[in-house]
Amino acid sequence: MEIWDGYNRDETLAGVDLVRGEKIPDGLYHLVCEVLVQHEDGDFLLMKRDLNKPTNPGKYEATAGGSALKGEDKLTCIKRELKEETGIEAEDFEHIGRTIHGKCIFEDFYTRTDCAKDCVTLQENETIGYKWISEAEFADFVNSDDIIRSQRERYRTFLGKRGYLK
Repeated sequence: MEIWDGYNRDETLAGVDLVRGEKIPDGLYHLVCEVLVQHEDGDFLLMKRDLNKPTNPGKYEATAGGSALKGEDKLTCIKRELKEETGIEAEDFEHIGRTIHGKCIFEDFYTRTDCAKDCVTLQENETIGYKWISEAEFADFVNSDDIIRSQRERYRTFLGKRGYLK
């Protein structure tokens, strides 16, 4: 059983535990942290979602991440999720956005890595593949129907500042 902290809309703790899979009461949210990963050579990491995921199965996503566990702050969460889903360890994260969607507060980050590109590992039931794509391919990806639409919307400001959006 996965336990999350319940949050108010302003991201203050509500003092309520939430259980993954159970209905989240009105007025409460849970924290989800995601990170866009760029290699020092400029390539971006895309992770392929497991075919059994309830949303967007088998699609490549421009992120690694997931729900914060009870007691985790956003940086602890994103470090853990990045390591679990990709095997990549990072310490420096740039906060690139905060969005509320449904019952989730999304905190989005960006990080650069110098890891060996073949060191990426997959997390069972989460990811089934990965690929590194060039910045030009990434710009095409974020402007296509291949990207998960909610990611493009959440990353819009960051992507716009970088010139990736058409």
